[in-house]
Amino acid sequence: MKVLILSVTAGYGHHATAQAIGDMLKNKGAEVDTLDVYAYISNLIKTTIDKGYLFSSKHMQTLYRLVYQLAENNGASYFSSAPSIINIINALGATKFARVISDREPDVIICTHVFAAQMVDELKKRKKLADIMTIGIVTDYTLHPYWEDVPRVQYIVTASELLTYRCVQRGVPRERILPFGIPVHPKFNQRLDRRAAAAELGIDPDMHTILLMGGSMGHAEHVKTIEKIVQIGMPFQMLVVCGNNKKMQMHVEKFAARYNGNCVIRPYGFVHNVEVMMSASDCIISKPGGLTVSEALAKNLPMLLADPIPGHEERNVDFLVNNGMAALITKHFPVDEAVYELFTNPVRLETVRHTMKAVAHPDATERLADFVLALK
Repeated sequence: MKVLILSVTAGYGHHATAQAIGDMLKNKGAEVDTLDVYAYISNLIKTTIDKGYLFSSKHMQTLYRLVYQLAENNGASYFSSAPSIINIINALGATKFARVISDREPDVIICTHVFAAQMVDELKKRKKLADIMTIGIVTDYTLHPYWEDVPRVQYIVTASELLTYRCVQRGVPRERILPFGIPVHPKFNQRLDRRAAAAELGIDPDMHTILLMGGSMGHAEHVKTIEKIVQIGMPFQMLVVCGNNKKMQMHVEKFAARYNGNCVIRPYGFVHNVEVMMSASDCIISKPGGLTVSEALAKNLPMLLADPIPGHEERNVDFLVNNGMAALITKHFPVDEAVYELFTNPVRLETVRHTMKAVAHPDATERLADFVLALK
């Protein structure tokens, strides 16, 4: 079977999801090709979308939230009455991208970003994809309003069965919904003993451990968070992942060098062993990106969420907090209070872990791969 996976450069999660499902399908014998849709239409468009997403989500949050809410409140009618720039780009680039797909002759197309799904929907509307089966993956714990605008994509993978009612209410037929969970790398589904994970990292397995992450875009201000946590007075071990943000890593390293309290601060740049860090930790403090959340769920790691991007990440917060799997750090519930309450209430910690286990889909990648292979 030939599978074509389409993604878009706008944050890291979509590509990570594409890689996870692609690797699983390859391991099961499929022929897989993964493409960035806009790289094949125009590198300028690809770069503009990526940079525009980063800029607007960080510096134009009020406008970003407003646009999302307009789409969310008006549903598919919002797009038909006021076509978005993405719809216009897809319409103009459809013929060119149709040739790209034709050259690869896929049996199944999987879209890990809604913009890619919109391109596929446009091609299906023009009858350019013949009878190719298409699947979209929603990489958040909500139904982004743009997903309502791709009726020709046969299946939509959602993060949880708990979202099915919302999807149906938003006009997605139940038979199109595959509540498999967000695909994550299989390594997050492998059990790793805490002591073994701590040994691999060279840290104390008996010390309360907090994993601090900022997402792939590096919006977080880790030093401010660390300063709040150390003032609690309890001994914590902090694994501080700064990703590609070299400036933030330098600030964390400087703070760690001059700090002489009872906490241990371990700064990291971009890492490839997040699953090990999660196995060694008691909780994670992070932005509520869909992929990070899914990885934490797979690892049964309680979450303290901070600085959600307006729109989809705020909906992730709604889902996780309302279902008892996380707490949201706010101006009136700062990180030091959140950490203190979590670690001085072992019943809460255990309850959160129990709830997460009931909702998590650590096998999401394999379930989707098996579904795809059964389509042939």
